[in-house]
Amino acid sequence: MKLKTLLLCSVICILLTTVACGNNATNTNGNGTNTEKPATTDTNKDPEVTTTGLKGDFEIQYFVGGYGDAWWLEVIEGFQKANPDLKITQSAGPKINEQMQPRWISNDPPDVVYIDGAGSNERQMIVDDQLMDITSFLETAVNVDGEKIKDILISQPSIFNGDKNYNLPLVFGSWGLFYDKALFTQNNWAVPTNWDEFIAVSEQIKASGMPALLHTGVYPYYINGGLLDSAMVAANGGDTSILTSQVNLEEGSFSNDAVKKALAQFMQLVDKNLIDPGSVALNHTDSQAQWLQHKAAFIPNGLWLENEMKNDIPAGFDFGFIPSVAQAAGENNIVIPYTATIAIAKDAKNPDAAKAFLQYVFTKQNALRWAEITGAIMNVKADLSNSSASGVVKDAMDFFNSDTTTVAPVTVLNADVEKVKQDSIIALSIGKITPEEWMTRLEEAAAKARK
Repeated sequence: MKLKTLLLCSVICILLTTVACGNNATNTNGNGTNTEKPATTDTNKDPEVTTTGLKGDFEIQYFVGGYGDAWWLEVIEGFQKANPDLKITQSAGPKINEQMQPRWISNDPPDVVYIDGAGSNERQMIVDDQLMDITSFLETAVNVDGEKIKDILISQPSIFNGDKNYNLPLVFGSWGLFYDKALFTQNNWAVPTNWDEFIAVSEQIKASGMPALLHTGVYPYYINGGLLDSAMVAANGGDTSILTSQVNLEEGSFSNDAVKKALAQFMQLVDKNLIDPGSVALNHTDSQAQWLQHKAAFIPNGLWLENEMKNDIPAGFDFGFIPSVAQAAGENNIVIPYTATIAIAKDAKNPDAAKAFLQYVFTKQNALRWAEITGAIMNVKADLSNSSASGVVKDAMDFFNSDTTTVAPVTVLNADVEKVKQDSIIALSIGKITPEEWMTRLEEAAAKARK
């Protein structure tokens, strides 16, 4: 997986191939120098841009990691062709965040920034007053296809400083449980849609001689994101505010009735010995490799899983994805998301072009191309059924587009509280502490962080 700050981890960086977009476009390579290159990609699928009259210089900063740069090159070329009087500069690469830092500090930023990868921290950029308040813009902004942008987003922009938006989630991913469809079909195991079904099939799996669940014990936020957090939301009647209250370190938010119910569900897995006890010693690659070898039926993970393990997938293995299992029968699925965002610099020199670029980017066609090119999901509700995206990506998008799915906001705990949460879920999973002790630990950590 991608080990990033927040819930994610660092991406597997690939070298940037510097290809420019349009006659006026330039690329800034890893050394910070500009090189002129002609456009090379086909633009038959470019959305029709209604914005006209954009002129001047326009600079885009984007990190190049596990998703590559092909999508960016294609989209920026289309935007260039739609706005031929713009001179577009791309500042991109696997180390671009560090390379651009002096310019941000000296109030000479690019116009648009994709916030992802090592050296990026959107919250700190907001605290440092580096990003534009786009709240009013987003209230009425429509994309180049005439659709209101906020209406087609899977995950809405995070709220800061009370009611302000400073960025837009561009990449959307979800934690959840993964399984091998072929294995389940072979054994006539039913794919669970609620907690009772999950326990029932897990006991069947255990009876066959296979652990029901394997997880990444070295990085406990996998099992928190893939199982516990959705359980807390489900136990709260599908109300995602429980996660927000925890982020806000509200007293009692780690020991209320919903938390008690979620922890009681988790303890069923522990008490019934449904979790592989060897999980606590496994890192992400080891746990994923063992799961691919059918050492367990389920693994909590993120949607990057298939792409990351593409070189190790056995023949016939068919990825399946479930966003949550803790809900009662008939209740909504719960999606615990992770995102990477895009923003406009507060000191952007061409804010009109920056806003127009966001309107160009957030379309269903670009979302389809993102899925096809990167194997991941863009934060736009799009029909991927006829695309070349992988089966698990299509399955995930079906969940995200469904009226019976609740998408939680992206939340980030205080770092010290997050550490206690990670340590405590591992201790709980091996019976070292009780649910009551879990709640005490988290409430004490939150109280300390409030001081």
